[in-house]
Amino acid sequence: MAASIDTNVLVRLVVNDDRPQNAAALRALSHYRQWARSLFVPITVALEFEWVLRSRYQFSKEDILGAFCALLSTVELAFEAENALEQALMAYEEGAADFADCLHIALARKNAELPFLTFDTAPSPMAGAKLLE
Repeated sequence: MAASIDTNVLVRLVVNDDRPQNAAALRALSHYRQWARSLFVPITVALEFEWVLRSRYQFSKEDILGAFCALLSTVELAFEAENALEQALMAYEEGAADFADCLHIALARKNAELPFLTFDTAPSPMAGAKLLE
């Protein structure tokens, strides 16, 4: 039995601002752990998760990175394109570009589709990005 997980479930696991929903999310993890299964986390959910933490909950970059680190170490969760996600998080931690741009470039790199063309100056110094002029 396989399943996927939505952004709001990840948010409840991290923020715990709704006790019943947090408990339901924890039960889901426990259920899938019992069957040695992982919940699939689409890359789009990871992207939305960062946006929700930053915009709705005013998480700092450090807090966002900490939340991702905790979730990535949760054996019950299987992130789509996990290596690209980890590369994006490292670039986000080290640079001025926002998380979305870091993820776009990491996914382009994963698919050998570089350079990543942009008019945005923030990601242009990143390896793989090219500023259009």
